[in-house]
Amino acid sequence: MALTTTDDILPRYVEIQRELEARIMSGAWPPGHRVPSEHELVELYGCSRMTVNKALSALANAGLILRRRRSGSFVASPKSQETVLEIHDIKAEILGTGKAYRFEILAREARRAGPEDAEHLGVAPDTQVLALTVRHFAAERPFVVEERLINLATVPAAKAEPFAAAPPGTWLLDRIAWTDAEHAIRAVSANAQTAARLDMARGGACLVVERRTWQAGEAITWVRLTYPGDRHRLVGRFNPGGLRPGAREGTKGA
Repeated sequence: MALTTTDDILPRYVEIQRELEARIMSGAWPPGHRVPSEHELVELYGCSRMTVNKALSALANAGLILRRRRSGSFVASPKSQETVLEIHDIKAEILGTGKAYRFEILAREARRAGPEDAEHLGVAPDTQVLALTVRHFAAERPFVVEERLINLATVPAAKAEPFAAAPPGTWLLDRIAWTDAEHAIRAVSANAQTAARLDMARGGACLVVERRTWQAGEAITWVRLTYPGDRHRLVGRFNPGGLRPGAREGTKGA
C-alpha cells in the first residue's frame, strides 16, 4: 500500500490553478478565450468562491490571464505580443510627465452605424455605436484630439456612461479586456477644425494614430488620435527580435 503524507496533498486552489493552467498552456484556451466565471468554477469544482478566487489570482499574478472588473477573466496574450500591442492611457501618460491633465467631451452621439462607422469598426451596418470626440489637455495646452466609436453590442454600459470622472479610453481599459489590436500611423495636414482644436496653424503637420481593438473576435472600439506634429514624436526601442522588454510604442510630448 502506498503511503500518502500531508506533503503530497495540494491545497484545493492549487489543484484548480494547475488544471486551468494546463488548458491555457496546451492551447485549448487560446489568447482571448473567456475563462469561466467564478460562479461557474464554484459549480464545476464544488468549492468555495474564495478558493476559486485564489486560483484565478494566482493565474493573473503569473501573467496567464487578465481579470477585468465587470467583464470577467480572459487568457492573456504572450508577453512579446503584449509589448508590441501595448495600449497606453492618455490620462496616465500626461500625468506621468508631471503636467496637469484634463479633458472635455466635444461631441457625443449614440446612433446606428452608417457605412463609414461600419467600416471603421468592422461591424455590420446599423450596429448600435457610441460616437465621441474628446480633447485632452496637458498643462492647459491641447495634447490630442480623440475621435472614437464604441461598439454598444460589445460594451452596452458605455451608452449610459457620462465619462465625467475618466475619459473614454481610460474607462474602457479599466473595464474591457482587449485581446487583439491593429494600429495605423500616418501624417496629415491640419484642416481648419483640427487646427482650432489643437491650437496650431492650419496646414500644419499632424501625427494620426488609428487603432481598432477586439475582444475574442468582437469589435470593441475604433479610435483616431490626432496629435500636433511639432509637439510629438513616436518612440520605440527595439532589437532584431522586436521591441525590447520594457520598451514602448507611443507619443512623447515636446
